[in-house]
Amino acid sequence: MPHSSVIPNPDSNRGGLNICFFYQDVKFSLANRGKLKRYIQSIFKKEGKKLISINYIFCTDKALLKINRQFLNHNFYTDIITFDLSETSSIQGEIYISIDRVKDNSKTLGTSFKSELHRVIFHGALHLCGYKDKRKVEKDKMREKEEFYLSFYQKYGST
Repeated sequence: MPHSSVIPNPDSNRGGLNICFFYQDVKFSLANRGKLKRYIQSIFKKEGKKLISINYIFCTDKALLKINRQFLNHNFYTDIITFDLSETSSIQGEIYISIDRVKDNSKTLGTSFKSELHRVIFHGALHLCGYKDKRKVEKDKMREKEEFYLSFYQKYGST
């Protein structure tokens, strides 16, 4: 999938977790990365999936629109695009998240940027676990799972 000028997080693989965060042309950095990585890994365990690796790439609207056009033939902004790169039942993926969209969506939805960002991060993980969101019934299940993992993380995981 697309790889351009991404700046790796210097501690992107501390603790042996194969979850990395990259920043592409955005002035932004995640807090509590270690806890977040462990929590993302726990989502896969809870869903009965084996995780090999995920790269989260945080980027701009412009960058994600380019990816959306090039790989999905969609000509609109989106907050997230998930690429499942798995060749077996073990999961590998790349998740692109527009920080611009997350900021706008948090304002529109009346929630904090941090909460919306975590929701989108978990949304990408859930896509890799096999959840879809094209049809209403799929969207409803996805939202239910997002809310479950987000509320638990906010209550117990994030400090």
